Amino acid sequence: MELKKNPKANVGRNSSLFFAVGLNVMLLLTYIGLEHKTYDREATKIDVLMVDDLIDEDIPITTIEIAPPPPPAQKQIVTEVITIVEDVEDVEESVIESTEIGQDDIIDEREVGIEDVAVVEVEEEVEVPFAVIEKVPRFPGCTGSNAELKACFEKKIQEHLQKNFKYPETAAELNIHGKVFVFFLIDKYGKVTKVKSRGPDKLLETEAERIINLLPTMEPGRQRDMNVAVPYSIPINFKLETQ
Repeated sequence: MELKKNPKANVGRNSSLFFAVGLNVMLLLTYIGLEHKTYDREATKIDVLMVDDLIDEDIPITTIEIAPPPPPAQKQIVTEVITIVEDVEDVEESVIESTEIGQDDIIDEREVGIEDVAVVEVEEEVEVPFAVIEKVPRFPGCTGSNAELKACFEKKIQEHLQKNFKYPETAAELNIHGKVFVFFLIDKYGKVTKVKSRGPDKLLETEAERIINLLPTMEPGRQRDMNVAVPYSIPINFKLETQ
């Protein structure tokens, strides 16, 4: 029996080779497809700047006239004339005597008596506290006993403070307030001296001292029938009223 097909025309003998080649080609195409990069294209706007030809402007030339410098001043030549004067006067040399005491000098020894020494009396200002003084300083317009004079003195001081009190504007704007203690001395002549103060701020202290310096001259305090100085202190309360 004869075969009808050519043994060399066997289609299936190289199928495995074709399968392997095809598989590799597909893998290559798949790899290229996955690794291929694409970019989004954006529309780019191009502006065209039209530059006109620059216009040449003629700049006028300014001429500055400068005055010529003044001619140099002529130097004056000063000639010194030396005059020789004959020395015809004799100058006496002054002799300076020494003030040191030597061994040959005689010291004048004399005794000085007590009656020859002048003694200068220094009046010492005696200060007596207001609370224990025999007769307190009398404020103008006050009369009565020592107790009545004390009460009148304190009353007049309060009236004086209320009459002359003025809150400093700067302290009010800065909300500065507090109590100021004022110390002063009524000397043996009845005048207010040595005014000092201590408070929360210099503005308040200055105003408190100004009020005390306006006190009138009083009749001085007396202790053992002699005028004495009397120290006194008073607190002044600076308080802002809130509405």
